[in-house]
Amino acid sequence: MAGVTVRLRQVALVVRDLPAVEAEVVASLGVEACAHDLHVEQFGLNNVLFPVGEGLLELVSPFGVGTTAGRFLERRGGDAGYMVLFQVDDLDGVRRRAVGEGVRIVLEATQPGIVGLHLHPRDLCGAIVSVDETDRWEDWPWAGPSWRDHVRTDVVSSLAAVEVSVADPDLVAARWATVLGVDAVGATVPLDEGEVRFVSAGDRGEGMSGLELRATEHADLVIGGVRFSLRPA
Repeated sequence: MAGVTVRLRQVALVVRDLPAVEAEVVASLGVEACAHDLHVEQFGLNNVLFPVGEGLLELVSPFGVGTTAGRFLERRGGDAGYMVLFQVDDLDGVRRRAVGEGVRIVLEATQPGIVGLHLHPRDLCGAIVSVDETDRWEDWPWAGPSWRDHVRTDVVSSLAAVEVSVADPDLVAARWATVLGVDAVGATVPLDEGEVRFVSAGDRGEGMSGLELRATEHADLVIGGVRFSLRPA
C-alpha cells in the first residue's frame, strides 16, 4: 500500500517487580528513565519510560487487584511483553480499516498533541496494540515534554524490530498489515522505521516475545521475560 507512514515508536513490558527490572534495564542497556507513573494510574499501573533513540521502552506494573495487566501476568506466567505502539500519519485510515476488519477499538486515548486507538488483542491477536497520531511527527507526548533530554545511545540507539508469538504467524502478519495500511512479507510487517516479526507461539502462548535493538555491540539478553537481541547496524 502507498501513502501511509508507520513507525514502531514504543514497546511495553509488564513486570511484577518494577524497581528490580528498571535497574536491570539501566544496567544492561545504558538507558536513562525519562518519566515515572505517567498517564497510567487510571489503569491501576505504575510505569517507567526509557528513550531508545527516537523510540521508547516502557515497563508497567499493576498496583491494584483486578487489572488487565495483572490478569495478563497470570496468564503469561510472569513478566512478559505487553504492548506495541505505532505512530502513523493517518489515524482515520487506521480506524476505517480496523472497523472493516472487525477489529474492536477498546479505547481512544487522548492527550494534548496525540490521539491513540487501542485495538482489542483478541481481534488483532498477539499483543495489545495502540496506533497513534501526533500533531507533530517528531513529538511523542506519552513520554512527557522533555524525554529527549534523557536519550543515551552509548549502548543502544533504536528499536529495530519487535517479535510477536502467535498461533498462525502469516495470517496474523497479514491482519496487522491490513489494519496499519502496509504490506506484509510472509510473517514480517516492514515499516518505515522498524518492523514486526511474527513467530509460532510456544508454551507461554501468544504475546510479544522479543525485541531487536540497534546497539554498539552484539549481545543476547532476557529482561522482563522478553528476549533482547542487541545488534550493530
